[in-house]
Amino acid sequence: MTKVFFYFSLFTFSFISGIAQKNNNLISGPWAGNVEMRTAQIWLEVSSSVKNVAVKYFSQHEPQKSVVINYKGELGKPFNPLKIDLNGLEFGTSYAYDILLDGKQIKLPFNTKFKTKDLWQYRKPAPDFSFLTGSCAYFNEEKYDRPGKPYGGDSSIFETMANTPADFHIWLGDNWYTREVDYSSAWGLNYRASHDRAQNVLQAFMASMPQYAIWDDHDYGPNDAGKSFNLKEESRAIFKNYWLNPSYGEDEKSIYTKISYADVDYFLLDDRYFRSEPNLPDSIDGMLNKDKTFFGTQQLDWLKNSLLFSNAPFKIIVTGSQVLNPLNKYECMQEYPYEYNQLLSFINEQKIKGIIFLTGDRHHSEIIKLNRTSLYPLYDITVSPYTSGVSKVSGAEENNPNRVNNTLIEAQNFAKISFTGKKGERLMSVDFIGTKGEKLGAWSISEKEIRN
Repeated sequence: MTKVFFYFSLFTFSFISGIAQKNNNLISGPWAGNVEMRTAQIWLEVSSSVKNVAVKYFSQHEPQKSVVINYKGELGKPFNPLKIDLNGLEFGTSYAYDILLDGKQIKLPFNTKFKTKDLWQYRKPAPDFSFLTGSCAYFNEEKYDRPGKPYGGDSSIFETMANTPADFHIWLGDNWYTREVDYSSAWGLNYRASHDRAQNVLQAFMASMPQYAIWDDHDYGPNDAGKSFNLKEESRAIFKNYWLNPSYGEDEKSIYTKISYADVDYFLLDDRYFRSEPNLPDSIDGMLNKDKTFFGTQQLDWLKNSLLFSNAPFKIIVTGSQVLNPLNKYECMQEYPYEYNQLLSFINEQKIKGIIFLTGDRHHSEIIKLNRTSLYPLYDITVSPYTSGVSKVSGAEENNPNRVNNTLIEAQNFAKISFTGKKGERLMSVDFIGTKGEKLGAWSISEKEIRN
């Protein structure tokens, strides 16, 4: 969303060799993700000189019974992000793991562990849990950044997040920021992902909890990029390499997927791969223009069916751009009226319970409320930014009548969202938290309030 202009400069790739030498050829990671009841994955990136990678893991209750899994894929490439599958785990169990590079165990300054999901269904109430979320992580790299004041802010927010207990984290897009030197080539797109993932401040946080992600324009390609981006397939491949989501779209297109935790479902959507240019006409000959797409027919069909299939009391629709804000003058789904009306009409007609939108992009946080006749209101929770520049609201948005009172946060922040309570009376609580752990705002809603 934010217009950022950079200057071009030739550069070398020496940062990778420097980091790798300090960390025994470990570029970044490791961290555990896609953690289910009996499976998990370990992610890491290694230098091109590494010949063998293995993960040694064990239950923390029985450390003597360790298992070693060797990576079977290709190594020695300019970029080597790896995924190693751990199968046959036990549910509700804490595991620790070590990384072996060329037979040598790597010593790390943070814990490497994870806990599999518990088997609660048909046995006991859904567990209380929480997750962290937010968007817009810009890491300064002076020779490629725009001149003047650095755009990236205090990155210690990730240290605070690493020390904030939660069950997992969802990145809401703009998880790294490509520059002009990056998004004109597949190599450049890889460079930016690898460079930013290797930031020291991220390592302990990534390892502290499972990570899931969507993208927005800056980690997809250029500012405001959509379906016409000529390297979108390369960008999709890089996204798949650097994240541990359970799936990535359908038919080798897009990155949308679904995750579940306890009794809450999350629909992680892609607002870039199928998106039309916003200056296409909203209507043609008095009819809404169905060719002006935001999510696209394929993804919308998947979302509708997934919502109907879900029995979760809270159904969290996660996407990079705001959905409900009628005063957003930048990027919002309301700029795409055919699909916006189609989605909201479907939710209305099918009387889908428990819908909450979760979005990023705006460089401030807020909660937007949309009232509906004879139906519960819809809410759009926006969380932004992590480290990129703060954008304060202006014009009509300053006193946006659709904003929930006392939810505007114009500072670096993240959200901790918790679900508590017994069946039929679950409560969703949102805390907006600043760089040093200070509470900047709060809001909550009960299951009962979003099911009529």
